[in-house]
Amino acid sequence: MMIIANTVLKDDKNGTDLICTLSNVQLGASTMARRVSVMSRNLADQLDRDLAKCKWFSIQCDESVDRSSTAQLLVFIRMVFEDFSTREELLTLLPLKTTTRGVDIYNTLKEFFVQKKVALEKLVAVTTDGAPAMIGRHTGFIAHCKGDPDFSTFLHYHCKIHQQALCAKVIGFEHVMTPVVKIINNIRSKAKQHRIFKVLLEEMSAEYGELLLHAEIRWLSRGRVLLRFLSLLSEIKEFMQSKGKDVSLLEDTEWTLDLAFLTDITGKLDVLNCELQGKGKTVVDMISALNAFKAKINIFSVDLQRKKVLHFPSVQLVLKNNASASETFDKVAEKYCEVINRLGQEFENRFCDLDQLEPCVSFISNPFMNVDTTYFAEKLSATFNLDAGQVEMEIITLQNDLHLKVYQTAPNFWCLVDTEKYSGVCTAAMKVASLFGSTYLCESAFSDMNFIKNKHRTCLTDAHLKDALTVAVSSYTPDYSALVNSMQCQSSH
Repeated sequence: MMIIANTVLKDDKNGTDLICTLSNVQLGASTMARRVSVMSRNLADQLDRDLAKCKWFSIQCDESVDRSSTAQLLVFIRMVFEDFSTREELLTLLPLKTTTRGVDIYNTLKEFFVQKKVALEKLVAVTTDGAPAMIGRHTGFIAHCKGDPDFSTFLHYHCKIHQQALCAKVIGFEHVMTPVVKIINNIRSKAKQHRIFKVLLEEMSAEYGELLLHAEIRWLSRGRVLLRFLSLLSEIKEFMQSKGKDVSLLEDTEWTLDLAFLTDITGKLDVLNCELQGKGKTVVDMISALNAFKAKINIFSVDLQRKKVLHFPSVQLVLKNNASASETFDKVAEKYCEVINRLGQEFENRFCDLDQLEPCVSFISNPFMNVDTTYFAEKLSATFNLDAGQVEMEIITLQNDLHLKVYQTAPNFWCLVDTEKYSGVCTAAMKVASLFGSTYLCESAFSDMNFIKNKHRTCLTDAHLKDALTVAVSSYTPDYSALVNSMQCQSSH
């Protein structure tokens, strides 16, 4: 650091003073560990204060194994405050020392809640993955929580990103994906072949200069791999022929159409996946994206039945470039329709848990829409444990409030609503704002965790790992002034 400082600041008029100041910064390993620990505690204090003053909160939980084979339970929290603002934060990282059964997860998290004096009556919902340890009917983590009187009645959701990935599996088409992966691995796994293939792509001025590897665990890998493979299909055939490989499958018209269809439909699923991911994604965003995709599935089916393929650009390209493909497509179009319909049914089945929540979300998003007040009041009261009669009267009063109608399109509409006059619907609005729709934050934080506790730092303690991860992912800013003023510079004295 000092070498860089001397180079950068040598011509600065205050360079000498700055270099002197920098030279006094302590960068020892133990010193840095203490600094990270102090900052982590400061961030935790800020979280504790917000947790105490928030009106409602929801959590998402996921469990994964770190580099030292320790199971780590990650918990993120989404808090909503009286002014309807929200905040997403890492609540805790808890090691599971032995087994990872539902009761182990429950006991570990309950102990944390008791220690932190978390007001569990504020809990609105828990989002988890679909592991049996989490959602097992009798012995899962959720079952134990629901059987604990300290927990209020809360909602539970299976991560929508995971469910969307599971829906994609009904497409099948292993007869396409298996050869594609095999060919890619054959080219990429051998250094000499890989180099020759890249040179061939350059010589042929191919659209892409490389093939992508496919990994089953990567949500967005399949669509990109297939698109790249299809774009380089002629180059791949030429390369394989030069190596004396059989390319009859790649020249089969029906197989090529299957590849194009799979490329298009997985590409659309990848787009949906991107819409579901990211920080700050509310359950409103997810319901909107999922409903839009389910409606699109119907359009895709009609498109294939009419054999227009307006929404399948890869299939269009194959039909355009292959004179015999049109006749083959007439034979396989019905098969593609069946796949699309099966995918649509899978979406309906897997996301049926949103049916109860959707009317509530619709009303909160647009409280002045023409509604059956009794129906919506019953839905809101059943979902969020409210008084149905009170909510029904509040809906009628709110929809006839001329002052509020002026602000019905304002993004901060619910901040303008009198929380005392409309306590029921305001409570419902706050609870909706607190909901997670996925465990994306946990998945993302596990990547940070594995980066921090890498193969060179496997001896990192659980406490230090938690401190480092907190500092890495927290949206709070440490109160550096207070930390500096409270420091004892000679800690050994």
